[in-house]
Amino acid sequence: MRLFPSLALPLAATAALLLAPPTPAHAAPVCDSPDNSRAFPLTTRIHGGPATYAPGGGYGTWRLDLTNTTTRTCTAVHPVVVLVDKERALKASQPRLEFYEGGRPRPVRFETTDEDELVGAFGGAGLTVGPGRTVTVKVRLALTSDAVPNQVTVNAAVVQRHDDDGDWVGQSNDYRFAVADDTGTDTGIEAGTDPESRPATGDDRLPSVEELARTGLGPAGPAVAATVALLLTGAALLVSRRRR
Repeated sequence: MRLFPSLALPLAATAALLLAPPTPAHAAPVCDSPDNSRAFPLTTRIHGGPATYAPGGGYGTWRLDLTNTTTRTCTAVHPVVVLVDKERALKASQPRLEFYEGGRPRPVRFETTDEDELVGAFGGAGLTVGPGRTVTVKVRLALTSDAVPNQVTVNAAVVQRHDDDGDWVGQSNDYRFAVADDTGTDTGIEAGTDPESRPATGDDRLPSVEELARTGLGPAGPAVAATVALLLTGAALLVSRRRR
């Protein structure tokens, strides 16, 4: 299934570029929808996150479920998280998002689109979801101390990467939360707080696009660094078209 093919490649390429290790030369089998319908082959759900985050507070945890509704194994699956804030004041440096792979957290780097949305792709080799199976990914999020009171909506688009192309194979529900002011007494984050959490500050830096290019993408790094931001813009546009 290839929805909006002109935008599928930018979204898939974004996921592929973020610290992905070398992949086999052959493409992953296409993850088709049941009966070739327009429904997504991967049912995607965000759940369990706190309703409020405190700037500079600890990590709040939530889960991302990916359920394969097909009879084929879906490999090289990359969620792409989009954050849209009401005030358009959330900066790419403020969210601290990590997903767990093999028991260890991996950072997700955000970029800002022309629409002031924040977009970040899960890197690595991608997830594998067997036919009829559900894979649950643990995710944790914190905000740096300079984040302002706000309302934020989180959505995850899901892409299956191929050699030089990709399919849009899933999209989650919306997860909404509030960013509390620093005088609030009820942050609402306790139920979802990660036991390994620590306060997030403006100095807790994730690697930038340029740093990723220098350290993880070999000789192609400079060219990749120049294109990642443009690819992320395509990811946000892809999500917004699906919502209409």
